[in-house]
Amino acid sequence: MMKEILQKLEDGKISLEEAEKKLKSLHIREIEDFAKLDTHRDVRTGIPEVIFAEGKENGDLIKIITGLIGQRRVMVTKLSQDKYDAIKDELNLPYGFKKEYHHRARILLISDHEIEKKVKVGIITAGTSDIPVAEEAKLTAEEMGCEALTVYDVGVAGIHRLFSHIYEMIEENVKALVVVAGMEGALPSVVAGLVDIPVIGVPTSVGYGVGKGGFTALYAMLQSCAPGIAVVNIDNGFGAGVFAAKIAKQNTS
Repeated sequence: MMKEILQKLEDGKISLEEAEKKLKSLHIREIEDFAKLDTHRDVRTGIPEVIFAEGKENGDLIKIITGLIGQRRVMVTKLSQDKYDAIKDELNLPYGFKKEYHHRARILLISDHEIEKKVKVGIITAGTSDIPVAEEAKLTAEEMGCEALTVYDVGVAGIHRLFSHIYEMIEENVKALVVVAGMEGALPSVVAGLVDIPVIGVPTSVGYGVGKGGFTALYAMLQSCAPGIAVVNIDNGFGAGVFAAKIAKQNTS
């Protein structure tokens, strides 16, 4: 279709403005009056449009998922167990597609094929309570073609737990490390002082008192004295997974 439009433009059968309008229509699919799906995002950014489930009506969410099936892989984030239970039987998938719900990460994956994983990233958490955010990062990186190696519950309260795992990940040639921590958010700084690869710090909303909500961890990571750290928003495992995967894939190109 794109070639046909460009050929008509070259032949003078349509104007530049008409060609622009037609090309834009190829990349946007409107769902009634509530959604405009960016069907060309994978070509531009390397990852297809991902659906953020929180705040969406169940009926609208089903229609959006159905509208993105054409990209052959659909990822829905921040999807609670209750919301998934409410929509799962209403999802009429084409033949060959399967759905997998990951309750810990609150992610739904729908696809008709496996992804080849060519590069590796590492995912580390300070505590067990940080695992849901880490799992979101892990699944996101895997959807972008990375093998994600994980080690959980190795925070600074027992820092000796960390060192052998860091060595193993470096031996496995991971290209980036996602480090997820709540409380005082110290672990990314420790890890960044031990490795020569990029570290993505993910503050979580795990903590007591002033640490609750994740702002203490966020400020600590932003104020890190260890160079080589990038920091994403609180509980943003998805953003960390995308960033880690882009770094890893760039290093192989």
